[in-house]
Amino acid sequence: MNFDPKNLPPMEYYQLMIGAIIPRPIAWISTLSSDGITNLAPYSFFTVASVVPPVLAVTHVNPRDQRKEKDTLRNLRETGECVVNIVDQAHAEIMNATCANYPAEVSEFDALGVGQVPSHRVRPPSVAGVPARFECTLRDILSIGGGPQGGHLMLLDVIHIDIRDDTLENGLLLPERVNAVGKLGADDYSTIHERFAYARPVIK
Repeated sequence: MNFDPKNLPPMEYYQLMIGAIIPRPIAWISTLSSDGITNLAPYSFFTVASVVPPVLAVTHVNPRDQRKEKDTLRNLRETGECVVNIVDQAHAEIMNATCANYPAEVSEFDALGVGQVPSHRVRPPSVAGVPARFECTLRDILSIGGGPQGGHLMLLDVIHIDIRDDTLENGLLLPERVNAVGKLGADDYSTIHERFAYARPVIK
C-alpha cells in the first residue's frame, strides 16, 4: 500500500512511522527545573547527531491536546542541562511508569522511587544503575512544527560519559551486557536476544 502523509490524519502516519522505524533506542532524560524539581521522562525519537563534537539528538513531539510544553523541554530551555540515561531491561518497567503525565511540581524520581546518583558535571541527577549515561548541555532547540504533534529537535552537547564497569571488555561495550531495550510501535518494547555481524566491505 502507498500513503501520502498530506492525505492522512496525523495519528495514522504517526502509527506508520513508529511501526516501521524500529527498534528505537530510548533516551531516559533527567532534568532539573529552575525551581529545583527533578524530572525524568523517556524519549524514543533519539540518535547520535555528531561524533566530533559529540552531540545527541532527541525529538520532543508536541502533545496532541495543545497543553503547555512538556517538563523536559521547558527545563532544558530554563537550565540548559540534562542527563541522557540508557535504559536496560532491568529498568524497563520503571522507565515506562515515568511516561505518566505527572504535574510539573511532582518529581518522577520521588513519586516512583527511582534510584538516583549525583552527576559529575551537570546539576540534574542520573538514574542509578543504568548501563550508560551521557551528561549534556543544551546546544540548540530547533522548532520543526509548532502545532499539535509538531516537533522540537533538541541538540545536546555531551560533556561527560559514565559507563557501568561491568558492561565493558577491553574498552568496548558488549551489547549483551548493556542489554538495552528499544521501542516498537504501540505499547511494545524489544530487547537484545540475538545479533549477527557482517564485516564492512572493502572495494579493492
